[in-house]
Amino acid sequence: MDVTSLAIPEVRLIKAVKHGDHRGFFSETYSRRDLAAAGIEADFVQDNQSLSAAVGTLRGLHFQIPPHAQAKLLRVVRGAVFDVAVDLRRGSPTYGRHVSATVSAADWNQIFIPVGFAHGFCTVEPDTEVIYKVSDYYAPETERGLLWNDPDLGIDWPVAAAEAVLSPRDSQWPPLRELSGFFEYG
Repeated sequence: MDVTSLAIPEVRLIKAVKHGDHRGFFSETYSRRDLAAAGIEADFVQDNQSLSAAVGTLRGLHFQIPPHAQAKLLRVVRGAVFDVAVDLRRGSPTYGRHVSATVSAADWNQIFIPVGFAHGFCTVEPDTEVIYKVSDYYAPETERGLLWNDPDLGIDWPVAAAEAVLSPRDSQWPPLRELSGFFEYG
């Protein structure tokens, strides 16, 4: 696996090796040992999968607070997403900043989002299918969100607000300035 840090170094882009022949391909998409060797230590306990039919479907920005905070390892098995992670760790030198990357089936890449980050993505191809691992179980009482188009975040989403396909909940999360300090840096 090739693991690369993004502008916020705790968020990592991962590319698995893909072995192909006349039958198709084989790829080891997850190895706890290889990720640990790259400094990623998360005990994943649940896999989630989503299908978004329309281009411009936006899911996020989501996170769970302690004691059920989640790290995520996300990959796309069909289509492509513009993926975003926002640092919510108070005291972090990158607090309130975001990083983004395109994650796609064609690029065969993944993204690791650690605990302490809000996460979301926007589909850039139709019928996009996403699979992601999380390090704690879904706990609705700890689920929170951050307004996807908060102007203070300055995220350059690939969809206009009027064209984004959103759930009612995702359009009503608070902006960053109204969030409590759920996570501490260090």
